[in-house]
Order: sequence, then structure tokens, then C-alpha cells
Amino acid sequence: MYIIEDTRQKKGKHDIKHDYFMNNKITLIRSKLPFGDYMMPPKVVIDTKENMSEIAYNLSNEKNHARVREEIKLARDCGSKLIFLIENTDNIKDIEDVKSWINPRRFESPGAIKGDRLYKIMKTMNERYGCEFMFCSPEKSGEIITKILKNE
Repeated sequence: MYIIEDTRQKKGKHDIKHDYFMNNKITLIRSKLPFGDYMMPPKVVIDTKENMSEIAYNLSNEKNHARVREEIKLARDCGSKLIFLIENTDNIKDIEDVKSWINPRRFESPGAIKGDRLYKIMKTMNERYGCEFMFCSPEKSGEIITKILKNE
């Protein structure tokens, strides 16, 4: 079980609670909360990406890939579903469309990731860790975020 503790809780003032959590296999995650001192992780979390190039960089760069994978695993372990909402003007509407995406960086750097490779990485992360990849135009992102969070 995971509990989020507000970072404004003074260290050393809550040792009795912390001991209880530790002895009962409850993991504390410290993060600034907008209100309150403790909360459970949300059921759904949305991570927006500005465009296809951003998600490509996040998943193809070795250091970033490891960081993103750990975030996805942490969300899963906390009982949250992580949804990546990728805003794009490339007319990509679902993960299958990623296969034919042409990375604009390939014109400058021939080694930059291709759409079919990015698709495989996304599919693997979805299957292994349960995250989801959704796509929309920038104009639709507010509406889609609202719909996702209302339904959860």
C-alpha cells in the first residue's frame, strides 16, 4: 500500500505514524499536496506530451527511457493507471498510427528513432506495465483530460 504525505509535514514530528506505516508495509511517498497531510494515490494519472517528438525522446533516450519506465512502474505499484496523452498535429489518433510516424529529427540525425520502433516500445510498455498511450490534437486535450478524469 502507498500513502502520499505532504512535504510540509515536519520531519521528526510524526515518527509514531511513520513507524506504524513501516511496520505495516505501507510505503510513504513525500510530495507537496494542495490540501491535507495524507492521501491515497489517484486511480488515474495523465501525463501530457507536447508532441510526438517529446514522447519519442522520452522513450528512445536510454536515460529518459529508464526514468519513464520507473515512473510507470511506480504508478502501477501505487494502484494508479498512467495515461500518456500525446498532443500532435501529425494526425496520429491511436497507437497503430505511430508505426507510420515520420520523426522530423531523422532529417538531421539519421539515427533518430523511427515510428515503427517507437510503436514497439509503446506496445511493450503497455503490455508489461499497464500504461496507456492516447493521442489528440492540442485543441482537444482539455476536453479529453476532463472526460478521462470524470469517468474515473
